[in-house]
Formats: sequence, structure tokens, C-alpha cells
Amino acid sequence: MAGQISALIVDDEKPARDELNYLLKSFPEINVVGQAKNGLEAIQYIKERSPDLVFLDVQMPGLDGFEVIKRLVEEEVRLPQIVFATAYDHYAVQAFEVNAVDYLLKPFDKSRLARTLTRARRMLEARESSSERIAALLEQLSERHRPPTKLLLKAQQRLFLIDAKEVVYATIADGLITLVTRELEGTSNFRTLEDLQANLNPNLFWRVHRSYLVNISHIREIVPWFKSSYHLRMDDRKGTSIPVSRAQTPRLRKLLKL
Repeated sequence: MAGQISALIVDDEKPARDELNYLLKSFPEINVVGQAKNGLEAIQYIKERSPDLVFLDVQMPGLDGFEVIKRLVEEEVRLPQIVFATAYDHYAVQAFEVNAVDYLLKPFDKSRLARTLTRARRMLEARESSSERIAALLEQLSERHRPPTKLLLKAQQRLFLIDAKEVVYATIADGLITLVTRELEGTSNFRTLEDLQANLNPNLFWRVHRSYLVNISHIREIVPWFKSSYHLRMDDRKGTSIPVSRAQTPRLRKLLKL
């Protein structure tokens, strides 16, 4: 692909739009054709101007970033390449699960932006289809609107019924599964992690180790470990450190471009 890449910035916060627009001026191949302050404006801009690339904020009032894409697909609008922009790093994993071009964390970093633009140009030059990626995204969106899975947690001689999304991680030892939320820790009535995982949203729960199943929305930190391995620091009250197995390390590297 020769020439400039047309880009649209979508964010409900003007300082964030201004910051990204300023940084993009350092890249002469990028032509910012517009800015949108909400999801409805974004849809209208994309319909009217067909940008090559959209920097899309995840959390916005009204339509969030994922809902913008869902609406475009429903209305059969040609989809641009998408870069998710967010202040919340757990969305980064979610973005790669649906194979966005890339993601940017706020505040924006110029060198990180340069890598994102290189990746975007490569995908545009290859005219890489986004259909499979969008199919995965729509599947994920449909999961978000299903009734939450309820799990039984036994703790303090009581039985608690919790939403699956509240689970930070699950672990098994001596044939007993422990469920951990931000507020509770107790045992599950499932006998194996495989059975538990089969009842959970596969876009949220990841079997990072034979003894651990984690909710990717509750990963606080990626910690480099010995011999090119990693641990995940979770956001439960103890800040539990969970190892990523050798078999799952390539997936982690792919998801987060480590």
C-alpha cells in the first residue's frame, strides 16, 4: 500500500484525543481525517470517510468501543483496521483475543505508537481480511450479554452463589478446587479444572498452568521469571503470583507481544 494512511481518533476525553493527534503529527504517512467524541459519532465518521485505521477508545459512555464495531458489522459497513486505546491494561489481553491490529495504553508513548503504526501498515499492505477477527469479536460480545454463570463457593461453613466473572482464579490441589474472588476464598463443587472451565466463558478464563485457571480480566501484572518464564500477579487481596507453564508461555508472548 502506497501513500498515506487515513486515521480516525475516537475518544470521549478531549485531552486524550489531542495527545494522540499531536503524536501522530510526527508520522507524515498518517493523515488524521477526523476525531469523534463518542460511539455514535465514530460510526458516522467511519460510514462517511472510510478511514484505513481507527484508534478506538474502549470505555466510552453510550456505545463502548466493542459496541461500535458490533454496530458497524450489523450495518454491513466496511471495517477499518482497529487499534484499541485504553487506560485499563486488562483490555489489552481482550483486544488481542479478538486480534485487533494492536492496543495502546494511556498515557500514549511515541515509541510504542511507532510500533503500532508499523504493524498497521503491514496489515494494510497485505490487505489482510478482518472477517475472522471480527467473527471472534462478535462471539465475545455475545458472551457479554448472556446471563452470568453462577458458581457455588463453600467458605466459612456457608454456601455462597457468585457470578463467574467475580472469580479471580481457581486452583486445584489434592483433588480439591479452590475458588478465589476479591472478597472470598473457598472450595468449589466441581471435581476437575476441566469441568469447571467447560462451564466458563472461554474468552475470559485461561488455563495458564495445569493447576491454575485464571480470569484474564483480573491480571494485574506480568512478572518476568527465571529462564524466560513468567508469573501473573492477580488482583485478589493477596496479590497472588501464578506461574505460566512452558506450554502456555508462547500464547502469553503472542497476546502481549513480549
